[in-house]
Amino acid sequence: MAVYAIGDVQGCYAELQALLSLIEFDQKVDTLWFAGDLVNRGPQSLEVLRFVKGLGSAAVTVLGNHDLHLVGLLMGTRQSHHKDTMDAIMAAPDRVELLDWLRQCPLMHCDDALGYTMLHAGLPPQWTINEAQQHAAEVEQVLRGDDYAVFIDHMYGNEPLQWSESLSGWDRLRFITNCFTRLRFCDAAGRLMLKEKGAPGSQPQGYQPWFDLRNHQQDKLDILFGHWSTLGIRLPGNVHALDTGCVWGGSLSALRIDATDVDGKPQWTSVACAAVCDPNG
Repeated sequence: MAVYAIGDVQGCYAELQALLSLIEFDQKVDTLWFAGDLVNRGPQSLEVLRFVKGLGSAAVTVLGNHDLHLVGLLMGTRQSHHKDTMDAIMAAPDRVELLDWLRQCPLMHCDDALGYTMLHAGLPPQWTINEAQQHAAEVEQVLRGDDYAVFIDHMYGNEPLQWSESLSGWDRLRFITNCFTRLRFCDAAGRLMLKEKGAPGSQPQGYQPWFDLRNHQQDKLDILFGHWSTLGIRLPGNVHALDTGCVWGGSLSALRIDATDVDGKPQWTSVACAAVCDPNG
């Protein structure tokens, strides 16, 4: 039995299968954790979705920004972007089943026994892991309920920039969603800088990568996340970056989280990926 956490697949089905072959994944005994953004930009988003859905309890998937974008497209409340590669999903006979499955996926997954929690993007410094779980559950409840279409319609936007317990309604849900699916940089007060997408060092003065502002001793679980391909594999404190830029011509990577190597270090496995997107495009 093995448990692997895998970074953003983004429709790169062939590379995913190559990675699973390399780690000798066995659906009967092993488990895969996917850090979100299963779809978009890559060439085979439909195949990825069907495959991961078909894994059943052998896979855990948290939602990323591209996954939520797909929910909006399938509902007809969002417009397709010229860089989107999800036409096959939109025309698929099982698109409603795929939509319903995506809506059941969490924003955050925690496993106390393994000592890990996983989300797609980031956490503001003011939230503890327990608080983050509670806030994720607020959005998950709406996504799984009858009002999910209204939520998707109000989900987009960069404000509010800062958390407050007094936030309510769509503002509250939008801030929570932005943290879990879009966050890279913030300041010490937890104000989000959502427009910056570059590597650390490219951000405006006063802002830092979200993980550099967390109290890692307070975080009792190691944090796994994707979303930030320009980081590569980084281990700042107890934080593990999983997105190694497959869709941009980097690699697709898996981190084994139920065991370490003989030196006590994490076991990474990666496969090289052919660039299917222009990083400057």
